[in-house]
Amino acid sequence: MSQPFQLAACAEMLWLDKPMHWRVERLTEMGLGVGLWNWPEWDLDKLDRVGANFTIMNGYLEGRLADDHGADMLLKSARETVQIGKRLGVDRLNLHGTGLGDGGIPIWQHDTVTGNMWLKAQDTLNRICDLAEEESVVFTLENLNLLDHPGCPFGSTADVLALVSAIDRPQLRINLDLYHTQIGEGDLIRWCEKCLPWIGEVQVADNPGRCEPGSGEVNYVAVARALNDMGYRGPVGMEAFAAGDPEEALEAFQSAFTL
Repeated sequence: MSQPFQLAACAEMLWLDKPMHWRVERLTEMGLGVGLWNWPEWDLDKLDRVGANFTIMNGYLEGRLADDHGADMLLKSARETVQIGKRLGVDRLNLHGTGLGDGGIPIWQHDTVTGNMWLKAQDTLNRICDLAEEESVVFTLENLNLLDHPGCPFGSTADVLALVSAIDRPQLRINLDLYHTQIGEGDLIRWCEKCLPWIGEVQVADNPGRCEPGSGEVNYVAVARALNDMGYRGPVGMEAFAAGDPEEALEAFQSAFTL
């Protein structure tokens, strides 16, 4: 048996009754990287002392890609967040087409994305890349499904791939969330193949329920084998709730991605 991937898990979604620094410590003890969402909610001094490998964190607190005001907000927020990410040693800083509010509902909703919005989004992402190059960090753009995140511009896997491949700069990668791809498009292995040259991280959860691999309909063992066969050696993060005991959920995740 071998472990070709760097495995991590989102601390925000596990052991919900425990303090965040405890969750980060436990994931680190288990040999896993750690994913975070919004940094202002947590005691950064305590997190910093753990010595965890933070694989990914939200790279902004507000803003959006496709209009002037939203882009300026995004760049200002990202510039602040970059410093927190560098303090914690975060590997990748994550973006979406627009900021998300309560329950993941997009703050700025658009059912139709115009040509001008596409051009503005590309301009905004190039500005993000300029910031990333200046600060020696990497951003990712994550796909989202439109059932859980209605009206999110640039949410589909196809849209994220189109934007990141058009920018084609090393400072911007895809956060390929296969839970969202399963709901939005399906055909996971072929989407992995299409996105492969630009993937910065793969995130997983089963469907329905958004719990650990093996709790739903997705054959993540087959996905893991396919990722390995196509030469992917990057991080795989479980961004999922636990169907039962969190330790057992993490064991199921590790098992699915150990070949």
